[in-house]
Amino acid sequence: KKFLEGVWGNTFSKKVSPLPAISTPNKVPATHLPHSPRNIMPRHVSLLILLLLTFPLLGCWSSSGPQEVVVYTALDMEFSQPIFEKFAQETGLKVLPKFDVESTKTVGLVQSILAEADHPRCDLFWNNEILHTLRLQKQGLLEVYRPTQASHYPEAVRAADGTWHGFAARARVLLVNTKKVPENERPTSILDLKNPRWKGQTGLAKPLFGTTATHAACLFALWGEDKAKTFFQELKANDMQILSGNKQVALSVAGGQLAFGLTDTDDAIIELEKGMPVAIIYPDRAADQMGTLFIPNTLCLLKNSPHPAAAQRLADYLLTSEVELLLSRSSSAQIPLHDSVTETLRVETPRTVKALPIDFSSAAAQWETASRFLRDEFATGE
Repeated sequence: KKFLEGVWGNTFSKKVSPLPAISTPNKVPATHLPHSPRNIMPRHVSLLILLLLTFPLLGCWSSSGPQEVVVYTALDMEFSQPIFEKFAQETGLKVLPKFDVESTKTVGLVQSILAEADHPRCDLFWNNEILHTLRLQKQGLLEVYRPTQASHYPEAVRAADGTWHGFAARARVLLVNTKKVPENERPTSILDLKNPRWKGQTGLAKPLFGTTATHAACLFALWGEDKAKTFFQELKANDMQILSGNKQVALSVAGGQLAFGLTDTDDAIIELEKGMPVAIIYPDRAADQMGTLFIPNTLCLLKNSPHPAAAQRLADYLLTSEVELLLSRSSSAQIPLHDSVTETLRVETPRTVKALPIDFSSAAAQWETASRFLRDEFATGE
C-alpha cells in the first residue's frame, strides 16, 4: 500500500463505499450497473495491474530471438573454439559446439546429422574437409544460403546452388624425418609410399575418415577404380603403418618411428615449428606430376534447424578474410582462399604449388565404392 501510494498519491488511502445492496429477484446485469466512481476500479489502478502482468511477457519476448547457435565442427577444438568465443563476444550470441573425436573425425558428426534429419539439432556444420559435406548435399539436408563474402572465394570451392562454401584449406603433404631419410632420397610423390626401399617405414591415417578418406575418394575419381585399388593394395603389401589419425602420423615421423608419412599441413607444421627433425614435402608438384591436393574446410546450414538466423550470422562471420587470417596465424597454419589475402604465409598455397585439379563432386560420387574397398583392406589400425 505504501509503495502504491508513493506512485499514485493518496488514491489507495481513501475508503471506497461498498456497492449498494441489490435484491436477488431483481438482479441487474453487470453491464447495467451504475458507473459511479465508487463502483469502478480507478483507471490508473487498472493500468498498473496491466503493466505488472505484461512485464514478465516482455521479458519472454525479448529472449525469444536467436540467442544461441548449435555448431557441429570437425576442426580441432584448439583452433575453432577461440573463434567461437570471439564471435560470441562481438555478437552476444552463444555458440554451442559439438566436436568430433580424432578416431572418427567427420564421419561421426555426419552420422549424427543423418540420424537427426527429421528433427535437426545442428544449425551449422563446420567440416574440416569437403567429401561428407557433399554427401549431406546429396541427401537434400542443406539449406541454401549465400554469405555476404561468398563471391570472394574460388568457384571450385563453393556450391553453385549455395548449399555449402569452402574456405581455409590444408594441403596433403609428406612429412619426412630428416635423420632417417637422406636429402637425396627424399620422396617427391605419394607413389613413393609404395617404394620397397621404405617397406614398413611409412605411415598413413586410416583412410576411412577425415582428409585421408577425402584423398582416397579423389584418387578413385582421378585414376579410376582399378588403378586406385591397385595403389592401395601396393601400400598394404609394402607394410605401410595404418594409424588412427593424421596427427599420429606426424608424431610418429617426428619421433623417428617412421621414415615418412602422408598427413596434413596443420599437423606437419606443428612438428616442424617445434624444432623436430622433419621436412615438409608437397608431393607431385612438378610440371609433369598430378599436383598437390588442397582440401578446404566447408560450411553449410542445415534445413529446418532450430536457430537459422543465428546460423546465418555465424556463416557470415566465418567466411571472411579476417577469420581465415586468424586460422593461418594459428599453429594449424590453415591456407586462406579469400581473394583479398596477400599476407606471406608459413605454408605453400595453390598460388605457389601446382594444385591437383579435382572435381570434388566426382570424388563424392566415388565414395561408396572407395569406402567399401578401403574398409575391407584397412579395417584395423592403431
